[in-house]
Order: sequence, then C-alpha cells, then structure tokens
Amino acid sequence: MIIIGKLHQSIILFLLLLLFIFTINISIEYSKYKELIYEEVYETKVEIVNIYKKKKVNILRLKNKNFEFFTSVNKDLKFHKLDVIQIAFLTNKISFISYLKGFYAKKIYIDKLTKNSTLKDLISKKINSNHIDSQISEVFNALFLAIPVSSQLRDVFSNYGITHLIALSGFHLSVLSFLIYWIIFFPYDFVHKRYFPYRNKKFDLILISLTFLFMYLLLTNIVPSLLRAFVMLSLGIFLLRSNIKLISFTNLLFTFLLIVVFFPKYIFSISLWFSMSGVFYIFLYIKYFSEIKSMIMKLLLFNFWIYFAMNPIVHYFFPNTTYEQLYSPFITILFTFFYPIELFSHLFGFAGIFDSYLKIFLEKEFIMFDVTTHLFIFILYISLSFLSIKSKKSFILLNILLFGFTVYLYI
Repeated sequence: MIIIGKLHQSIILFLLLLLFIFTINISIEYSKYKELIYEEVYETKVEIVNIYKKKKVNILRLKNKNFEFFTSVNKDLKFHKLDVIQIAFLTNKISFISYLKGFYAKKIYIDKLTKNSTLKDLISKKINSNHIDSQISEVFNALFLAIPVSSQLRDVFSNYGITHLIALSGFHLSVLSFLIYWIIFFPYDFVHKRYFPYRNKKFDLILISLTFLFMYLLLTNIVPSLLRAFVMLSLGIFLLRSNIKLISFTNLLFTFLLIVVFFPKYIFSISLWFSMSGVFYIFLYIKYFSEIKSMIMKLLLFNFWIYFAMNPIVHYFFPNTTYEQLYSPFITILFTFFYPIELFSHLFGFAGIFDSYLKIFLEKEFIMFDVTTHLFIFILYISLSFLSIKSKKSFILLNILLFGFTVYLYI
C-alpha cells in the first residue's frame, strides 16, 4: 500500500509539473499572439510550406518561426515550395485559437526574396534531379523531407487509403534508425574497442542514432506525426533501461501529454491525432491478437485490422471513399519493402528504379463517393475503443460495430 501510495504521489507530481510547463508555454504563445495583433498590419518573412491551386487563385500555406497561416495570391505569381517571401497582412480578425490552429489572413503585399540554400533545399534539389516527373519528385520530397504534396497528389493517396504512408511517422523513423545504427556501427566499434571498451556499446550506438534522428526531426520542421514517433522511441529507450513495460496505453498517454505540453499548437494537429490513434489501435491489436502463432496470419490480420479500425475515425473528418481503399492493407505491406529500397536507391544513385511503375500508380482514375461517420457512431466507437483497454466484452462490441461500419462504407 505504501509503494502504491508513493507511485500515485509521483504521478500526481509529474502531472503537476507538466501542467506548470504547459502554462508557461501557452503563455509564451499568447504573448507571441499579442505581438502579432498589436498593429492592424503585420509584416514578416516566411517560407512557403505548400501551394494549393484553386480555380481563380492559389492558396499559400506559410510558416515563420512562430506560427503558420494561409493567404491567397493571383495565379500569375510564380511561387514554389520552400521559397522565402516577405509579406504584410491584416491581423484584425485573428483570434488566439485560430492563431494556434493556423489562420487565414488577407495580404497587403507580397514579395519573393533571395534565399540562402539550406541543407533541406539541397536535399530537395538532389531528389528533384533524380526524377523526370514532378509528381514523383513530390512523393519522395514528402517521404524523405516531409514537404507536403499538392492537393492533387493528396487526393490520390486518400483514394488509395494510404495517406498514413506518406506522413512521416514510426515506420519511417524505425527504418532510418536501423540505417543510421549500422552506418555508425563499424567506425564506433573500432573506437570503442580501442579507447573505452568498458562502455555499453549498444546503448552508446542507440544514443548516437537518437541524436541523428533528432537532427532529422529538426530538418523536417518537427512534423507532428514524426515527433510522436521520436518521443515514443526516446521514452521507450528510457523505459527499457528502467525495466518498465514498453507497450502500454499509459506510455502512449504520457507521449501525448509531453508533446502538447511543449508544443501546445499540436493539440489542433489532425496529423498528430491520427498518429496517436494508429498507435492506440496497434496496442489494442497486440493486446487481443498477440497469441496468433502464424507470422503470415499475424501480418495480414495486423494490416487489415488496423486499417479497418481507423476507418470510422478517418471518415468522420474525410468523407471521400473509393473501392480502391480496400487495397490499402496490401499496399502497406508492399511499402515496408518499397520505402527502405527507395531510401537506399536515393543514397547510392539509382533513384529511378520504380519510377515507371509509380507513375502508373499515380495516374489511376477513381470513382469516388462520400461516406461520413455520424457523430453518434463516432462517439460510440471512441468510447468502446477506450473501454476495450480493460474490457474484452467492449472489444467484441467494438469489432461488431467495426464490421457494421465497413459494410455500410463499401456496400
């Protein structure tokens, strides 16, 4: 009882610490917001994150060191992703919530600036030089640098039900960590044996790999889904060293709290919520299906069940539906081979190996229809999902609801 009491006390103190840090960070964000709206016209230098082409105008998604926002420009203005521009815009209709979420602002003037090439620019140019087709270049810029794809390509991936593969997250980070680990293994092995053989070589290599992954996280401008994966990896290493259970819903909750505490804006990130949801259902799968012995059956069931489990959530926000989305589990399995092969091919000079097949894949035409998850079904599904953490009966009801929704979605 004394041990349990001390554990609860430690958790309460930890949560109070997180609340304190969150209060400081949200206060800092509010002070930045007040600085933004202090005058009716605000001028700043920003980078173009993405360009959404509409019928009459182009919508620019812009980012500076403090916030992201959107504005519209004439279609005859030639801008590109990663361009740096000087912009002045009106601030009188910007609320604090919209500031955190990403607001739309009416520009007063806009001017393209000369930009010093960054490492990200150089890598992007190298990727572009390896591919003739601009859409294929977009795909690999997204896969390696988290540069958002155009709305046209985003729709293609949505129609295949594979937007989760393009958004950098846990799988991409695991492949990169494996690659980094073995690149540094042999040089470090030589140094380790010669100068400090008393150290834990594996743990040192993990920490060095983690440092490189953190640098990669900064290179991608701290994408929410990749941040989630990095925090979980770092937390996992700490827990492993402390002999604490790795796969835990509590650890997932702590990961979410840590991200929101230090990055309050990400509480409005759909990318983060989808990433957290995906891991949540992976944990549910492990909890209830881990006793399956056949590896092939495990692999197939894993990909299919996770895909179908996410559908009620995805379709609450994005109603577009195609029958090709049923290919998603198979494409996900193929992607586990495609991504590391493409990563190696881009590093060693044969990047166009699958370009012709990828072009066919991207040019497919779809018959689309809209199916939206009703709010009541959404709430019921989320409730059953949380109850399934402790209750097998709730998990059975969850799967019955999931089956019914899948029939409703595709039949």
